[in-house]
Amino acid sequence: MAEKCIDNYKYIFNPKLLSGKVAFVTGGGTGICFTVTEILMRHGCDAVIVSRKLDKLKESAETLSRVTGRKCIPVQMDVRKPESVINAVEEALKNFRRIDILVNGAAGNFLCPASSMSFNAFRTVMEIDAHGTFNVSKVVYDKYMKDHGGVIVNITALLHVRGRILQAHAGSAKAAIEAMTRHLAVEWGLNGIRVMCVAPGPIGDTEGMSRLGGALLTEEMEKSIPIQRIGTREDIGNTVLYVVSDAAQLLTGTTIYADGGSWLTDSNNYYEAVKTGGLRKLSKM
Repeated sequence: MAEKCIDNYKYIFNPKLLSGKVAFVTGGGTGICFTVTEILMRHGCDAVIVSRKLDKLKESAETLSRVTGRKCIPVQMDVRKPESVINAVEEALKNFRRIDILVNGAAGNFLCPASSMSFNAFRTVMEIDAHGTFNVSKVVYDKYMKDHGGVIVNITALLHVRGRILQAHAGSAKAAIEAMTRHLAVEWGLNGIRVMCVAPGPIGDTEGMSRLGGALLTEEMEKSIPIQRIGTREDIGNTVLYVVSDAAQLLTGTTIYADGGSWLTDSNNYYEAVKTGGLRKLSKM
């Protein structure tokens, strides 16, 4: 299914906020990171979107350019392979000569009990999420940001904060990314680089929501969230926009929980999930 841009986007910030800047977005062809890219571009930014699926990237890049009036280049890349990352970053710099913003959004996930998970499955998620985040950050640092500064935003999650059922692999990867973010913020701050995490909670209209338990979301569960609703892709895009803007100059090495406070009120009750059959339903998704 083709990605769609936001209808009647409401500008909170100046539309020229990121004028002259360039964003490099992994996973930017689909889902949350498509919308993140759209919102950055709506504020004057050009973009490079990367993933393994070139056909999808081309389709999304054309849509983003048409709607925003900015330039978007699709580049095929596998975050797990450093040589692929180097080639993609060099292609981005050949076209734009700069990368001011890096959004690490490539991720892999599925529902699986830790007791049933294969060694390969755990390794694959760690490679895409944690290793991939380091690979891309390191190459962008080496090729551009160490001499020019910039902002790196790692899209993570809240799985590891309390321990989420069926998510030991993804939660472990997100915890690694959060720790990495702090280390890189300390080491690269002298180069004028800020490094941040944005951790979405339940977000509607995403593959993650449909594949990772969205079918079990009830109105009662939504009402348990302090802001009384789940998030939207637009919410996350606006959060990332703030983080990469000059308004957030004091923010580095930390994580924004963009979940409406749901992590505070979600019961996260493993026993209850087993008793009610929710665990069985989740495992079959």
